[in-house]
Amino acid sequence: MAAVTPMLRVAACLSARSLRTVLLAGGTLAAGSAIAGVPDGLTGELHELVEQAVALEHGEGVPRDPARAADLYCEAARAGSAEAMYSLGWMYANGRGVDRNDAYAATLFEMALTKGHVGAEKARRLVGDYTGDVPDCLLPRVLDRGFAARDSWDTRKYLASLPEQKKKVVELITTLAPRFSIEPRLALAIATTESNFDPNATSPKSAMGVMQLIPETASRFNVKDSYDPVQNIKGGLAYLRWLLAYYQGNVALAVAGYNAGEGAVDRYRGVPPYKETQNYVRRILAFFQRHDHPFDARVVAASPALQALKAAGQ
Repeated sequence: MAAVTPMLRVAACLSARSLRTVLLAGGTLAAGSAIAGVPDGLTGELHELVEQAVALEHGEGVPRDPARAADLYCEAARAGSAEAMYSLGWMYANGRGVDRNDAYAATLFEMALTKGHVGAEKARRLVGDYTGDVPDCLLPRVLDRGFAARDSWDTRKYLASLPEQKKKVVELITTLAPRFSIEPRLALAIATTESNFDPNATSPKSAMGVMQLIPETASRFNVKDSYDPVQNIKGGLAYLRWLLAYYQGNVALAVAGYNAGEGAVDRYRGVPPYKETQNYVRRILAFFQRHDHPFDARVVAASPALQALKAAGQ
């Protein structure tokens, strides 16, 4: 079997339109140009986008706004701009406007290098091994509209029923969940069951924060401070997205994995026979009120145990 190049592994995480753009965009960094290897007709638009990002990153003629700069770089990177990939890589390498993440930086530098960016090779050597980890902004967004249409639950009514100290956490969850292609109602079901929206919650098993991340899970999903609500929620949502892909949208198995670990679910080929986990799954399903959820099969291959169950007709 032919080896899969790093660029193809990264491109698999992009939308179909962006993937086509990336694969069609050849060439090298043009002298005097901010953009490398973009198709004709898109160069001007992307050039302007990258210039806006540069101005916001460095405060050139506009108020400095590195977070917004990162968003614009990511948008341009999705459309195939090598310069945007390179610049966003440096933002992750330096923790400027985004949380520092050398793995993301390595991926972005590798993308830029594959497209012929002349500075990417040296930068790539400075940030450690390439792993293929992709920033959330480069993951597909095609599921966002799909689940929004399915879930007519009134979030505002739910918010109004909560005490003030919990509303900010709930608002964070409902804002962040769609970015991970998670229905807010499912994310809220996890958070209320795990910690009742308490950012300072700690369990006897050392699970921490709103989404009750154990140290291993926090490390796995690049959470540096589990008591920081934004980091914690993002880590929990990233894990839930992974579980939904692993169990191909089966909510009961995904949330059982969140509670007991995917290893236990695979071992028992279903919800483990632990009273705590079974009660947990029942509570989540009672709140969420559906047994399936859209998932992105590109996040991870399906669970071997799930594949075996399907093959057996169960």
